[in-house]
Amino acid sequence: MSTLKDRLTADMRSALKARDELTTSTLRMALAAVGNAEVAGKAKRDLTDDEVLAVLTKEAKKRREAATAFADAGRAEQAAKETAEGEVLDRYLPKQLPDAELAELVSGALAEGGFTGKNQMGPAMKAAQAAVAGRAEGGRVAAEVRRQLGL
Repeated sequence: MSTLKDRLTADMRSALKARDELTTSTLRMALAAVGNAEVAGKAKRDLTDDEVLAVLTKEAKKRREAATAFADAGRAEQAAKETAEGEVLDRYLPKQLPDAELAELVSGALAEGGFTGKNQMGPAMKAAQAAVAGRAEGGRVAAEVRRQLGL
C-alpha cells in the first residue's frame, strides 16, 4: 500500500473522530476514487504514490470545474461546497509552480528539444510536462507552450 494512501486513510479516521464532516466526506470520496483506480483493469493492484497523486489531481480538477459550473448557474452554496472539497484535496497535492518559474521550465524544455512551430505542439507538450513533473496543471502548461511557440 502506498504511503499517500495510508496518509489519506489516517487523516480520514482523524477527521471522523473530530466530527469534521467536510474533510471526512471528501477523503472518503478520494479513497473511493483510489479504490476504483486499483480495481480498474484486469487485476486488482496497489497504486504507487505517483498514481494516487494522479487520482487526487483528477478529483481536485473535477471539484474546480464543478464549482465553476455551479457558480455560473447561480448556485453559490453548492459552488462553495465544491471549492471547500477542492481545498481539502489540495493539502495532498504538490504546490503549484508560480507563472514565472513555469515559463522558465517550459522555455528550457522547448530550447532543449528545439521545438519551434505549430506542428511540434505534441512533442513540445510532452517535453514541457516532463520538465514540470506534475507541479502545474496541464492547461497552464499548454497555455505557456502555445504562448512560447507563438500560437
